[in-house]
Amino acid sequence: MNILGISCFYHDAAAVLVKDGKIVAAAQEERFTRKKHDDGFPHHAIRYCLEEGAISVKDIDIIAFYDKPFLKFERLLETYLSYAPAGLFSFVKAMSVWLKEKLWIPSVIAKELGYKGKILFAEHHQSHAASAFFASPYQEAAIITVDGVGEWTTTSWGIGRGNAIEFKEEIHFPQSLGLFYSAFTYYTGFKVNSGEYKVMGLAPYGTPKYVGLMKEHLIDIKEDGSFHLNTEYFNYPAGLTMTDHKFHDLFGGPPRKPESPLTQKEMDIAASLQVVTEEIMLKIARYVHQESGMKHLCLAGGVALNCVANGRIVREGPYHSIWIQPAAGDAGGALGAALSVWYQYLSNPRTADGKTDMMQGGYLGPRFSNDEIQEFLEKNNIPFTRLENGKLFDAVAEKLASGKVVGWFSGRMEFGPRALGARSILGDARNTEMQSTMNLKIKFRESFRPFAPSVLAEDADRYFGLYGHESPYMLLTAYVNKDLRKKMTAEEEALWGIEKLNVPRSDIPAVTHVDYSARVQTVDKGVAPKYHALIDAFKKRTGCAVIVNTSFNVRGEPIVCTPEDAYRCFMRTDMDYLVLENFLLDKNAQPTLKDDEDWKKRYELD
Repeated sequence: MNILGISCFYHDAAAVLVKDGKIVAAAQEERFTRKKHDDGFPHHAIRYCLEEGAISVKDIDIIAFYDKPFLKFERLLETYLSYAPAGLFSFVKAMSVWLKEKLWIPSVIAKELGYKGKILFAEHHQSHAASAFFASPYQEAAIITVDGVGEWTTTSWGIGRGNAIEFKEEIHFPQSLGLFYSAFTYYTGFKVNSGEYKVMGLAPYGTPKYVGLMKEHLIDIKEDGSFHLNTEYFNYPAGLTMTDHKFHDLFGGPPRKPESPLTQKEMDIAASLQVVTEEIMLKIARYVHQESGMKHLCLAGGVALNCVANGRIVREGPYHSIWIQPAAGDAGGALGAALSVWYQYLSNPRTADGKTDMMQGGYLGPRFSNDEIQEFLEKNNIPFTRLENGKLFDAVAEKLASGKVVGWFSGRMEFGPRALGARSILGDARNTEMQSTMNLKIKFRESFRPFAPSVLAEDADRYFGLYGHESPYMLLTAYVNKDLRKKMTAEEEALWGIEKLNVPRSDIPAVTHVDYSARVQTVDKGVAPKYHALIDAFKKRTGCAVIVNTSFNVRGEPIVCTPEDAYRCFMRTDMDYLVLENFLLDKNAQPTLKDDEDWKKRYELD
């Protein structure tokens, strides 16, 4: 039984192949088209999934789509009618796209794929919930989904048991925590649906001085975590922007212009927003535990990527353990739709062992053999050294320990927004200059942004307060242990905002945020053997089991997919070395990069 899951036409289009209940392949369209958050029909991702599964379109039994377009269209029409005549321009702009393609998903699929079989539609939050629970290691668990909006639902909770999910309660549009967060993303000058994590990273530089203002005018929070927004301050229900003049007057001026200097105001707004978000998520988690009696919790939806809030649920929540879908956003909806068909529509049995999830470490994308890579290198006259695994790990560990930055391309590409050691840029977490070097010379991004640590799973508790929890998908924030922290002087504590960044705060300063937090990835030997072996080689050389791990891309581009993508990125930045499977490339030995017609993307459409 081959089930193809698809998500598209909003943001983060993706495709997933589930064969006889196993996740065979999953990838976002952006990785192939090189267009970040590509929302178009996922031609390339589908092609990859079929190739990985060694099947063709005629072998697909069912296609599962991640939401119900007619319900979403109903919400749009009702919303525009309730706000009319306001929002007319937004209505006209939206309708042209809906009437052209979004309402006709079966026709689009038939046209684009030549597929004539069965197509099933899951509701948006059903897809999120299924991606969280069915892929989790739990046989039964509570499920919480929180995002911007699906059809009508913005927040839901339910209970998963075996092969079934039962929804209990929902919050509907325009009441939305995700859109509340996105409104402030817009107001602080970042891009909606992609800049929210920047706001989260900015929050520790500020003080939460606007919490009272937010609660007095914008949002009413109940003890069970439910909330009500005062939509008079927001423009998202029917407009083309997230906020309006009343919102701007409340916060003392118009939104920050993108790319303009950040001020303490934006930092304080981010800090306040994070406090409110964490309060809501923690209250929902506690309420759901009280109502469900479940020991385990599964999370999905875009807000589930807020690793700071997730960390608080781990530390302060009542659950024995939590599991977060690594592709928690819309891309993961393709997976949830496919798993919903397998388990709920087809009633296949499901057994979970309590330890192992279905995601295979998130490594569900394309891989490239040494033979393919060598052919690429030789064809383009690229100098390289080939090393077998042991020597490769030792060589890279030595480079990292000497302060070099290494691009690491190994195994199957990750599914979801995080680089997990397959398409990563690596550095020495002990190096006091590493964060600024990577931000400014490698990633070309805002200097305030923190980097994540990858730590050997068996050593994680030596460095971070994870309280025995694993964090394989980099979706939990934990604090650096106190014995590793450096005491700040009064002068250092008094520094303003981003000036704090340049003060080493622990023995692993490159991954320690200004509040001593870190977005941790625990690396398990059984799940990621080569990446684990590399960090272990670094530990043997330095005594430190932690390295810096950031996604293999530059600002504004998706994570690299192919060796060609990786080499381009390597050559256009100040990375010192590149590893392509067992090939080590030295920047100093490389010829000048030429952009010519020979550089064709591997999955370019005919």
